[in-house]
Amino acid sequence: MTGPGPSARPAPLPARLHQQRRTLVMGVVNVTPDSFSDGGRWFTPGAAVAHGLELLEQGADLLDVGGESTRPGSRRVAVQDELDRVLPVVEQLVARGATVSVDTTRAVVARAAVDRGASVVNDVSGGLADEAMYEVVAQTGAVYVAMHWRGHADVMDALDDYDDVVTDVRAELAARVAALRAAGVRDEQVVLDPGLGFAKSGSSNWPLLARLPELVADGFPVLVGASRKRFLGHLLAGPGGEPAPPLARDRATAAVTALAAAAGAWCVRVHEVAGSADAVRVAAAWEGALSGVDAAGDSEDELPVDEDARTGGSTR
Repeated sequence: MTGPGPSARPAPLPARLHQQRRTLVMGVVNVTPDSFSDGGRWFTPGAAVAHGLELLEQGADLLDVGGESTRPGSRRVAVQDELDRVLPVVEQLVARGATVSVDTTRAVVARAAVDRGASVVNDVSGGLADEAMYEVVAQTGAVYVAMHWRGHADVMDALDDYDDVVTDVRAELAARVAALRAAGVRDEQVVLDPGLGFAKSGSSNWPLLARLPELVADGFPVLVGASRKRFLGHLLAGPGGEPAPPLARDRATAAVTALAAAAGAWCVRVHEVAGSADAVRVAAAWEGALSGVDAAGDSEDELPVDEDARTGGSTR
């Protein structure tokens, strides 16, 4: 697989994100009643917007808004339900100055969200769930996160079958890149995601993390989404073997963030932002010290968030 180089940033994104000398942090805004990690705490648009603004205050660089759960065993929601959940939140967060990603496998949702200001389409299916997705990405010019995927959440656990998980994931992502190029999507729009937890058991996830530099070396920015995943729950299981619950996995998530950042990840997608925001800065300082470059500081350009949002305005 060839691409624009491992240090390249996807385009178009705001200049302030390109100016960062560290891994970016994407905060998760689930507008769903059945998320595995937060149980619908921010299901209403007002609550979701308030949560997104809180994540920005905690250090998120961009926000990923999703209206359909991809937890193991979950089933699809109606297209109109997904649109109704996602679009008001995208619109309001963009109006507050946030850089917004839409987490969807549906082309119609992706187009509508980009029309309302979303800059990124985060597609866990890598375009395999909707054949119209690549056309939308090519036409809109949005940044596109293509995740490694083998099937929807209700069947994905049965698809965990690899000869060598890293080699197989790289090959299948290379096929997605070829299809994207054939559809007219530019390389600089593309971000790759190894799809931790999707058609991967606990033992399949660790090689992808340990060998992350191999994915980075394929030349495209890499997004890592380890946050609160099952394999961390199993790692942190108690004496009786019961997996740690999702909210007890945040410290492990931050540890993965630091290691992923040191390995060259472009961005991490997390539910709890503060720990990972610290972790990427530690990784940048560490790498900077090794290379003799001051990489610990961020750009002085701050996210232009509406002052009412900072002080608890009407959306809160």
